[in-house]
Amino acid sequence: MLGWVITCHDEHGQVLFDKLTARFGPLPQCIAVNFRRDLSSNMLSRMMCDALHHADSGDGVIFLTDLTGAAPYRAAALLSHKHSSCEVITGISYPLLEEMYPQRGSLDSAAFRDAIVARGAPVVSSLWHQQQKNPPFVLLNDPYKH
Repeated sequence: MLGWVITCHDEHGQVLFDKLTARFGPLPQCIAVNFRRDLSSNMLSRMMCDALHHADSGDGVIFLTDLTGAAPYRAAALLSHKHSSCEVITGISYPLLEEMYPQRGSLDSAAFRDAIVARGAPVVSSLWHQQQKNPPFVLLNDPYKH
């Protein structure tokens, strides 16, 4: 089953988590991380790393964030590059999470990413989709490459 880390500004992540718990009961491999104004980016990164390890059973983790480019999104993006089968989704809402929750057990991380973005477009996107629009810079004549 895919793990979920719901990470948003203020208490919004916890609110979404609580609504999902009220609807589905206990949420295994799911955790909320709230980014409050008094929290440093370093502390947020540490909390996100702990959440990743708490939610991961080996099938992958989906980071569900509120705003593209904001601190929770950036922290999730950095973690996703270090761990395989991690996806970063942005622009989430409760109705979308409620619709996608049952699919945590049947889809792999890439298929889940594509499904949630397709259902939530144009508001919802992913780090992977953003990278397809703006591919990383590649040095054509890398003098350091052997």
